[in-house]
Amino acid sequence: MPSRPRTGLISGYVLRVIREQQGYTQEETAERLQVSPDTIAGWETGRRPLTAVPVGQMLRHRHRLMQMGTPAALLQALERALEADVLLAAVLDEDTPVEESPLGTVVMQRELGEVLAWPLNGVPPQSVRNLPSPARPRRGPAPPGPALTHDERRVFFTQMRRTAEHARGRGKFLLRRQALYLSGYDTTPDAAEWLAHQQRTAHPDDWLTRWLNARSVAAVSARHGDRDRMAHFIDTALQDDAGQAANLNYWAYWVGEMRTPELSDDFIADREPRPWPGDRLLTHLVQGLAPEHGYVNLNIHSVWSLIQVRPNLLRFGTAARALRDRLPIMLDSRELSSRSRRELESIRYAIRLAEA
Repeated sequence: MPSRPRTGLISGYVLRVIREQQGYTQEETAERLQVSPDTIAGWETGRRPLTAVPVGQMLRHRHRLMQMGTPAALLQALERALEADVLLAAVLDEDTPVEESPLGTVVMQRELGEVLAWPLNGVPPQSVRNLPSPARPRRGPAPPGPALTHDERRVFFTQMRRTAEHARGRGKFLLRRQALYLSGYDTTPDAAEWLAHQQRTAHPDDWLTRWLNARSVAAVSARHGDRDRMAHFIDTALQDDAGQAANLNYWAYWVGEMRTPELSDDFIADREPRPWPGDRLLTHLVQGLAPEHGYVNLNIHSVWSLIQVRPNLLRFGTAARALRDRLPIMLDSRELSSRSRRELESIRYAIRLAEA
């Protein structure tokens, strides 16, 4: 068990990625940021957490990273990593009361969710995933990403279960939902059964909470390879106007179509979609149109729903072209449900109309 929570694990690794992508040594980076080489080494390992740097000083470092030519996507990844480190440290601190957990303060979006999940599942966030090899070869072995120790993983998932089990009642559902979402990355043998038990013992008294609970359980089950729950969710929760609107609102916020942070899930129940463009969401969903993708049936249904309310998305853009190119591959797959196949045929017909 860690003596105290590490607070700079993810942001330190992102700083290392930035430095290596720019081709700088630790000494050269220290000179550019006007700190000592030992400080850079401490930041990158988390021994001296970046989260402890005062805000004004951190902004000066950010400006200097800009002057070094750091891509905007990596600077944004660093910001999300700092936020993720604060959340991670709060979870690893076993003395933090459940009701004070920062996980319940804001609805997470993909950029933060992917960075926070990085040390849990080993999958880099999109901003880091496809970077070229470092400009300079690394000196000796280096970790492929930020990683929790065995004890830290145990504490993390124990705390997530504790949080989910205690965060019940009015005003606590967001905290419970996001704790369950992170619990879905637990690979221990009893994780799936524990998550199923959480669904069976949840008795929400309002439509939105029931809908989100069903979606969360379906998503976690799909992540564990069980597609039946997701198929049931689509068949039962997405077949009326309220469910369709909630699904698109959820996705649009998750991928960043909505730029203003939401402090509760209430916006998901809005029946009329907000005036978000939709191209970012279409791009995200098309990337998930792969037979082996755990969410493939949900992604197909969501694309089908999206073009009902944003038909102009099919008239232009790289996402529309990628969708058109992906359809033959998807229709050749034998792993799709009959409903997904019908929706793909409908999408193909809509594309033909848009191109006519």
